[in-house]
Amino acid sequence: MKSPEVIDALGALAHEYRLAIYRLLVERGPDGMPAGVIGDRIGLVPSSLTFHLQALQRAGLIRQTRASRQLIYSADFGVMNGLVGYLTDNCCAAGGRGCDPACAPA
Repeated sequence: MKSPEVIDALGALAHEYRLAIYRLLVERGPDGMPAGVIGDRIGLVPSSLTFHLQALQRAGLIRQTRASRQLIYSADFGVMNGLVGYLTDNCCAAGGRGCDPACAPA
């Protein structure tokens, strides 16, 4: 990932509801979840939910697919891994030891 993409992703996640939505979708896995179920779980009305889902989608963090009349949202795990990789790319490099257990990503 490049810095502008990372800034967009982190900016999208810097909100209580968007972070909760994203964590819920990561927990759910690649199958994703219908928008209505996300709204019920997070406690958002449809108009607010749409606003937050669109912000996550614009940042590239989630995908949207249509199944009949439902919109299914899922986390984009490639983008998630790219973001974590960007944040940990030079982990502990200044100490000359590389990633030791104290700073190795989980």
